[in-house]
Amino acid sequence: MKGTVRLVAWCLAIALVALPIVGVLRGWFAAGRWPVTRLTVQAEFKHVSADEIRAAVRPRLGKGFFALDLDAVQKSVAALPWVESAEARKRWPDTLQLRIYERQPFARWNDKQLISRQGLVFDAPGATDISALPGLHGPDARLAEVVSFYAETRKAFAGTHLQITGVALTERGSWSVSTANGAQIVIGDRDQAGRRLHRFLDVYPQLIAGHTDGFAYADLRYTNGFAVRWPQAAAANAGGSPRS
Repeated sequence: MKGTVRLVAWCLAIALVALPIVGVLRGWFAAGRWPVTRLTVQAEFKHVSADEIRAAVRPRLGKGFFALDLDAVQKSVAALPWVESAEARKRWPDTLQLRIYERQPFARWNDKQLISRQGLVFDAPGATDISALPGLHGPDARLAEVVSFYAETRKAFAGTHLQITGVALTERGSWSVSTANGAQIVIGDRDQAGRRLHRFLDVYPQLIAGHTDGFAYADLRYTNGFAVRWPQAAAANAGGSPRS
């Protein structure tokens, strides 16, 4: 009996000591004590501004140092459009430290959103320096396939002077690519793409000889060849049809 009473007494003593400590750490007691008054941020600040970060963090700073919820702070900052991830730490006695990693855009998606280098689609409000990014188009559910096809076509055209600046996939499954000089190349079905591109690129040096302006349009969907349309001015100077 005495052993049981002694055990209960020890448990109560431990609880009386631990409860205030846990309460402070959890913000149950003295939540407003030792307020966080300083914010330090390490970021590239290329697309994310300091004002945006402060606005995201400010609602979380109403409590004291021990009551500050770092997970909530990180989620608030990570919700900003250009933020890839955020790390938050507390530094005694009054400082919140943030490290922010911005998204690195890889391409434009359907002229409305951007694709990060991690393959995530995100909104980019106010972005002004993205016109040089390749433009990819297609159904949202086939994003990975479009990105893969873009990489394949860039590799296929690496030996030519043509620079691939975009890839498009229609709802019916037809592929096309665009080039830096404004030309469009319609390829058609994916399972025929490799053979058709190989056939086109085999004769491309002879095809382009004497045409300094390049072609305007190429249709590779023919069984035994392809069709090419030259720019109007070049066709008129040559005395021929704009399509051959």
